[in-house]
Amino acid sequence: MSLNHQFQRAYLHPHFWLTWVGMGCWRLLVLLPYPVMMWLGQQLGALMFAMKGYRYQVAEINLKLCFPAMDEAARHQLLRDNFTNYGIAFFEIGMAWWWSAERFNKFVQMEGMEHVEALEGRGALLMAIHYTTLEVGASTLSSRHSIDAMYRAHKNAVYDYVQSKGRRMRDPVGVLYPRKDIRGMFKALRRGRIIWYAPDQDYGRKQSVFAHFFGVTAASVTATAKFAKIGKAAVLPFSHVRLPNNQGYRVTVHPPLENFPTGDDVADAEIVNRKIEELILKQPDQYMWIHRRFKTRPEGEQKPYPKKNK
Repeated sequence: MSLNHQFQRAYLHPHFWLTWVGMGCWRLLVLLPYPVMMWLGQQLGALMFAMKGYRYQVAEINLKLCFPAMDEAARHQLLRDNFTNYGIAFFEIGMAWWWSAERFNKFVQMEGMEHVEALEGRGALLMAIHYTTLEVGASTLSSRHSIDAMYRAHKNAVYDYVQSKGRRMRDPVGVLYPRKDIRGMFKALRRGRIIWYAPDQDYGRKQSVFAHFFGVTAASVTATAKFAKIGKAAVLPFSHVRLPNNQGYRVTVHPPLENFPTGDDVADAEIVNRKIEELILKQPDQYMWIHRRFKTRPEGEQKPYPKKNK
């Protein structure tokens, strides 16, 4: 079942009025000049960093686990830079959803489309990772080639509607699939569709095997290999990073994984994790370290994160 949302009268209920006001303000903000938005994003990120909330603690723990050899001062600076990127991402999401193609494309360098063209009708998983520039990357590619995507609905129905519309603005043919619609995604791959899919988060024990992520045992999804095998699909790593000095973005489709899948779930998860690590290290400050990547632990091992205050 695809999630191509339609407007519903229920979205006009007073319960959602504040959401609509927020969306309107957000859309006005992304009319500002690009350098101004980048500066405002930096200030927002600095505020988030100073608040030292729960996600600050999660990111701090993740960086300690993944970069144990890094000295404390360097890790602290990486954490600060990381939160700067979350602030900037607020504006980048709006850019991806609402900017005109003419304005948006002026800021983007697209590389590796030859790997998409070489598919010649074969289906493919676009193996993405959760950079803070996620929306910019997806919007860039979908403006050049129709893609589908796995999708997690937002709890706020109006936000979810606006998000789905924004993500499909440059590619109205593209389909959004809920995570549980595995059969629909297999069919799409066999029809030659490209599906955006990010396997770099902890989705729980049922869907995973334990493999190493930056040297730490982590629950790693097996779906990448299963989609590639059953869907007869190529796996194309995908990256998108912000360039310094307001130069915009470099979005890259990388060569497909070779000799993948191997048929061994753990070995395949290790292959995927090595590629994810390689992509993260291109711009570690732009990765979403706020995700609880190590929340699922082997039996008898304690979770590294504090409990979230309700």
